[in-house]
Amino acid sequence: MIVIFHQNNKIVEVQFSEEIAVLANKSISQNLFEIAQKYPDHLIIWCHLDFKSNLNIENLNEIFHHNKIMASYDLSKYFFLSDSIGYVDESLFVNVKKNVTYPTWQMSSYVGGIHASILKVLKNEIKADSNFDYFLNSIAKLAMLNGLVCYSEPLLVKNINQELQRNKSNNLLVFRFVKQHYKTRWVFLLFLNLFLYEKKITIFPLVYSLFYKKRNLNEKILNTISSPSYRKVIDKRNIDVIIPTIGRKKYLHDFLKDLSMQILKPKNVIIVEQNPDLNSISELDFIQSENWPFQIKHKFINQAGACNARNLALEEVVSEWVFMADDDIRIENDFIEKAFDFIEKDGVEQVTFGCYEVNYPEHKKEKQKIQWDSFGSGCSIVKTKNIKTIFYNTSFEFGYGEDNDFGAQLRNAGFDIMHSPKPEIVHIKAPIGGFRAKPVLAWNSDVIQPKPSPTVMLYKILNLKKQQLNGYKTVLFFKFYKHQKIKNPIKYFTNFRRQWKSSLFWAEKLKQ
Repeated sequence: MIVIFHQNNKIVEVQFSEEIAVLANKSISQNLFEIAQKYPDHLIIWCHLDFKSNLNIENLNEIFHHNKIMASYDLSKYFFLSDSIGYVDESLFVNVKKNVTYPTWQMSSYVGGIHASILKVLKNEIKADSNFDYFLNSIAKLAMLNGLVCYSEPLLVKNINQELQRNKSNNLLVFRFVKQHYKTRWVFLLFLNLFLYEKKITIFPLVYSLFYKKRNLNEKILNTISSPSYRKVIDKRNIDVIIPTIGRKKYLHDFLKDLSMQILKPKNVIIVEQNPDLNSISELDFIQSENWPFQIKHKFINQAGACNARNLALEEVVSEWVFMADDDIRIENDFIEKAFDFIEKDGVEQVTFGCYEVNYPEHKKEKQKIQWDSFGSGCSIVKTKNIKTIFYNTSFEFGYGEDNDFGAQLRNAGFDIMHSPKPEIVHIKAPIGGFRAKPVLAWNSDVIQPKPSPTVMLYKILNLKKQQLNGYKTVLFFKFYKHQKIKNPIKYFTNFRRQWKSSLFWAEKLKQ
């Protein structure tokens, strides 16, 4: 392990088993690249000299349990880039919860670390910016899409009782960062949003940013780096499967057959069957008439709704792991075995696996494992103890957003979610089963229909920053214009404001 201490944008001390020459005429970033070239098998830690005594050396092995982890912790209230980045980036990686380990590309120069092998392969790919914070954020933003796992990690420091005061980054840096890491149109949307919501006219930062080129990374550049984790996350390879179902007898039977043929079989399969007809009985006769190599726990309820059904199923889970499944998916007989191999190798506790429709275009599939800001309720394996206090918010029932909200709750509790394209799950996309009537939603009869859907709005007001919500509003305004009948821009603007206000109203009702 190599530990560098810096001050005033210069390296002032290096702790290592042998002497390392620091080039005084070069920036911290340039020196890191040089050190990584000479010592590619070492973890490199950076720390501001003022916090030398606060660096938590004892936790570093736990934090950096494989070579593709980058982690830092910002000791101030604000991250390097101001909250205005939310006008551009709607992902949960922007709304960081600083009291837990949280996935984000927002890195800090105060304290952090990265393996030298990562810096070595990136040396000719990313410019060694003189601004160390900009350099760190750029690496994380680009490499996170290519397999680098990035965190805000409070365990990096100890005995810190208060947040530091740091000035927010200026608009020049924010616009430049957006131009170099997002599509060009986003700098214009950032300019528009700052004017609309903050009454700021940022012509010079906008023009300034246009002189910079977009940064890109080869999507395979990190694939040569071996990164097996030495973190032990599996005690026993036992797993329960939960399946909410309604009117899909044939498809559920096919999936149960897939589970029965697994090399590594589940311990329990928990099925929550719904039929809102109070006089109905279960149609799943095969549960009793056929022999299954696992215990089936079957609940039959007269209440429709996947959120409620999944919550009931989660209460019955007893194994160390739970496979959260849909009733219309298919898997190969080695799916569970390969899933555990992935979990063990990467030291992860929550994984959403690639779930694709039959004949789904190949180019739309994820090509490699990445940190994900979403969650798949029908294609994920999670560690049971991590979700003991997490449930599906039934305010999302019959709408959209419950998957993402469940994932947001996991991250807010300090549990990251990976997406792995392998092993694959096939999603049959079965026709809607029987016993279903279109739900009568409270806003269906409103003259002004809410836009977006109140459940979508609910997800956003629960989990996004104010700037992210406003940025979404601007994008929705332009996107929705071509899909609606009002073509007079003034009338459309007036109507859109009413629809947005209606959506906010109903979302607050759902929230209560």
